[in-house]
Amino acid sequence: MTVIRWDPFRNMSALQDRINRLFEDAFPQKTDQEDLSVCAWRPLVDIFETDDGVAIQVDLPGVKKDDVTVEVKNNLLTIQGLRQVEPTVSEEKYYRRERTCGTFLRSFNLRYPVAPENIKASFKSGVLTIHIPKPEEEKSKKINVSID
Repeated sequence: MTVIRWDPFRNMSALQDRINRLFEDAFPQKTDQEDLSVCAWRPLVDIFETDDGVAIQVDLPGVKKDDVTVEVKNNLLTIQGLRQVEPTVSEEKYYRRERTCGTFLRSFNLRYPVAPENIKASFKSGVLTIHIPKPEEEKSKKINVSID
């Protein structure tokens, strides 16, 4: 008679898959375009400080430069745009579609007032980089006071 060692974790992966399928069947996700929120997707963003300001890098793969706008109003930086659907492939030919297309919108409050004309933006290899300079420190002004 052969002794078989019992391993309680042997079938955990299969159990996890079955539970996931159970929830997916019970609560299906809506995939229609009209059921999406105002923006279909949110691009990933890195914000970091540089020596002379703040840089924002936004991942925008598959987005054309002309489909992106950057706007500053009332210390609110807004990045919005559109990623177009590939028209060369029809819907019935897809096996799986995970990349989301459509509009996007990201907004960030700026810590200090910045003149929009001082903000620089570049778009290279699917990454939008925005550089926001630090404000110039106010220089103190000496005022002579006369005594009457």
